Amino acid sequence: SAHSSSVARVVVLFAISIMLQQLCYLGASVTNASFFVSTATVITPLAAWLLMGERPKAGLVAAAGSTVMGCLLLSGGITGFGAGDLTALLSAGCYALWTVELGRHMHAYARPFTAAAAQFLAAAAIALPLGAVQGNLSLSAASEAGPELVVLGVFSTAAAFGIQTAALRFTSASHAAVIVSAESVFGALGAAIFLGERSSAAGALGAAIILGSILSVAMSNRTSTASLRASPGRADAALAAGAWPVRRRSSSSMQVGRRQSADLSGDGPRRSQRPRPRCMENDLYRDGG
Repeated sequence: SAHSSSVARVVVLFAISIMLQQLCYLGASVTNASFFVSTATVITPLAAWLLMGERPKAGLVAAAGSTVMGCLLLSGGITGFGAGDLTALLSAGCYALWTVELGRHMHAYARPFTAAAAQFLAAAAIALPLGAVQGNLSLSAASEAGPELVVLGVFSTAAAFGIQTAALRFTSASHAAVIVSAESVFGALGAAIFLGERSSAAGALGAAIILGSILSVAMSNRTSTASLRASPGRADAALAAGAWPVRRRSSSSMQVGRRQSADLSGDGPRRSQRPRPRCMENDLYRDGG
């Protein structure tokens, strides 16, 4: 069915993206990998334009470009380019395609928990055999890395991607790509709090640029929503174009609604009324009693 094929595309893209992201760290520095993966912010609007015809506005393009520049400043610059860096770029491209496909799926079918569970199960089904063959997968190793696995698996992966899956029902993929870039800012903040790392002036400037880009996207989204509410004609055109999912009512409920409206307005057929009981006093007066 159409729903099954849509879920399959989302699941495959998610599994490939997350596997490529893990593999890129084998041949790339953390700085390079973080920056190249963040280029998904720019690739996502392009993918949405090519695949769904969502032409990005100038403000969104500027926000996406400034976000990548902020990530570059926050990471401290690129040091060389190798196979791991290319893998990170491929991961960014897959993440962009996944974001667009997931946004389309959520607008069409919703069911965020089903979509999230399917993605996680598919990623686990692919990663576990590879870990058993290539890695040092054992119970002792898993128990030693237990706290780290809980943080990475529950919070950094399940909670983060689960919330993103649900959020894509209410925003576009391009906007979500810019907003998700706040991950690098929170990462730098967490490193400063828990690891004692100190960011440079360029890194602080990059974080400010990223937050400013996110704020501009959020404000533009809010402004466009307000303008659509103020102009019913534009809102109807957006709904007709498929900008938001429309929950269609069943034919039976629509018939009931029309019948109730007709009864209230007086245009429809009158309901059958029960005959009023005869008044005994009137009968007595009529008989002369």
